[in-house]
Amino acid sequence: QAQAERFGAKFDYDLVTEVDFTSGSPFRIKTQNGEYLADSVVVTIGASPRKLNVPGEAEFTGRGVSYCATCDGWFFRNKDIIVVGGGDSALQEAIFLTRFASSVTVVHRRDTLRASTSLQSRAFANDKISFIYDTVIDEILGNPEIGAVRAVRLRNLKTSEVSEKPIDGVFIFIGYDPNSKVFNGQLKTDAAGYVIVDNHMRTNVDGVFAGGEIHDDIFRQAITAAGQGCAAALMAINWLGEHADSLQVIEDEQRDAPIASGKTLAEAVSGD
Repeated sequence: QAQAERFGAKFDYDLVTEVDFTSGSPFRIKTQNGEYLADSVVVTIGASPRKLNVPGEAEFTGRGVSYCATCDGWFFRNKDIIVVGGGDSALQEAIFLTRFASSVTVVHRRDTLRASTSLQSRAFANDKISFIYDTVIDEILGNPEIGAVRAVRLRNLKTSEVSEKPIDGVFIFIGYDPNSKVFNGQLKTDAAGYVIVDNHMRTNVDGVFAGGEIHDDIFRQAITAAGQGCAAALMAINWLGEHADSLQVIEDEQRDAPIASGKTLAEAVSGD
């Protein structure tokens, strides 16, 4: 950040509430605290992991509850953990977590997994992985003395039986939701809502680029998001140079907007 600021970048911590890409450059971006005008926009708004929305989840996030195995797996060396989910991501992360954990229990709300056959075969063959089917977590319980997860309360959906299982960590992999609703259909997305870009990080709107988890539903890593964001920024710079003589004129009173004409706006929304 310090390096970017040294070269003239400005950081405004705000939440984007509305955009107008329909008239071309300059683009209008409304936030909770004002309105911005930009000749080009780089969208790095990310995707949010789906939550269980059960008691204890928010309280113990970062203290036993996690949504990223590669980020937090090391902290659970020789621990017993639960992975919630039954798709490819859940099994991939469960297999990865066996590098660290003593045991990994996959909790799935259905009686069959949705993951690919090859992933299921690898998981079933791993002695550290066990499965609990037809079951959901109703509550994540913590140890108040140390502020960490100690157990989960499970409920069988077929029998309604409730049980408590001691556990050291809960990894939740039930999907992601790209934060693309704010664009209100102005950017082309796939069926899941991820923004579609070409090999040059260009969206369907000329002058608008995207990088990171807003379009990437595969890697979801900070380093890949940073690389894609860098590529999108470079393409925005090239675009501004190519259109320097044809960009729409911004009236004098509009030049006092928080970000002036000729600057690229990286949407100020927490994400990648």
